[in-house]
Amino acid sequence: MLAIGVQENDGTRHRRVGAEVLARLVRRIGADGDRFLVVQRIPDLPDVYIQVWHAEGGDYELEHRDGSAERHFGVRLDEPEAVVAAMTGWSRGEPGWGAGLDWRPLATGPAPEPVPPLDLPPGELGLLLDRLRLTLAGGYATRADLAELAEDYLVSGDRRPVSRAQAEQLADRLWLERVGEQTGWIGETDPERLTRAFAALEEAGITAREDFTCCRTCADEEIAADGAPDARGYVYFDAQGTDAAAAGEGLSLHYGGFDASPLTTTAIGHEVVAALTEAGLQTVWNGDASRVVELRPLLWRRRLVG
Repeated sequence: MLAIGVQENDGTRHRRVGAEVLARLVRRIGADGDRFLVVQRIPDLPDVYIQVWHAEGGDYELEHRDGSAERHFGVRLDEPEAVVAAMTGWSRGEPGWGAGLDWRPLATGPAPEPVPPLDLPPGELGLLLDRLRLTLAGGYATRADLAELAEDYLVSGDRRPVSRAQAEQLADRLWLERVGEQTGWIGETDPERLTRAFAALEEAGITAREDFTCCRTCADEEIAADGAPDARGYVYFDAQGTDAAAAGEGLSLHYGGFDASPLTTTAIGHEVVAALTEAGLQTVWNGDASRVVELRPLLWRRRLVG
């Protein structure tokens, strides 16, 4: 798998796809409403991406940006295989991936206005930074999500103390700070073990969702429609659970059977515990269908994707 995220024209996102999938997506574009792909590395880094635009009967317009508007280049190619080769090489980080192509700097327009520094009372700034860092530690937000949170978190009535530009700048700074932290994490982390266990449960006919909706009320209403029609049951944790895990408080998993039978719910609970144990996680559960399955101790180090 390639450590990339791919966004299609309609907003569909793919993560960690194989080279053959990337090639298929490149060869497919060209029709109305399906003209471009944007590829970012995992973890996503500000102003680092490669993208392609194509209309049937015309050339492929391939661009890449390497950290700033001044490092934005483009080339026109007349067939998809050259695009596939370049985008695959970029995705793999191969030395000289773009050699032999006639890259040209792209005009980016006038330099943006400088972003004024944040002018917030210390208490408000502390609240904002704590919220953003907790969201980053949760590990599910994108850079765009983080910027939106930074802009909206302190809004009160007509008062909007953080502009969009300030929010994006702050989000990118904290994002890069967290990316730097995670470079020191070695091996599989507990959230990755959890993802592996959930994937096994999904294969076994149990709808398994991470960071699912804002709260338990919404999740209970939506979980049945989110999985396969023939799913036997479900397990999930919501965004509030993510916050708790990121704060070092462990994680509570909600589960049940879709037939509303206590016997089915208990059986699903045992399957959930078995899958988590197989993945190397420690659980606390007494077998009571009315009690959540808890994951503790739990070291929540979820790597950013974006």
